[in-house]
Amino acid sequence: MSKIGSSSLATVSNRRAGRTSNLIGMPLEGHWQRVNTPLRRLSGRERNIAIVAVAVTLAAVVVLVVATVGKTRPEPGPGCIRAQIPHVMGAETLDACGARARQICSARAGDADPGAIAVQESCRQAGLL
Repeated sequence: MSKIGSSSLATVSNRRAGRTSNLIGMPLEGHWQRVNTPLRRLSGRERNIAIVAVAVTLAAVVVLVVATVGKTRPEPGPGCIRAQIPHVMGAETLDACGARARQICSARAGDADPGAIAVQESCRQAGLL
């Protein structure tokens, strides 16, 4: 026999028919109050420790945000190029200086693909084109 016996089903069908019900009170009556009532109040020391912990956490978050905001990578030096070019798994940064930069700029000068356009712009900014 299941947990809900045939007598329970009969009682529910009787209630639908307008007859009186013989169901007992709800088993979880007052449950919300019991679950949401604190077992005890925090002491002054515990409250102060909680406030300090929250303040230290907030300060750490603010320090991390301030430390990581902004552009941290300096611009390339004179005669150097830096371009974001398409690569196998996404973008790749192309960095070159001196003779290698001049070689890359001359090799990509006539191309029209997106990587070449990025290299050409970087070469123009470095004064190599």
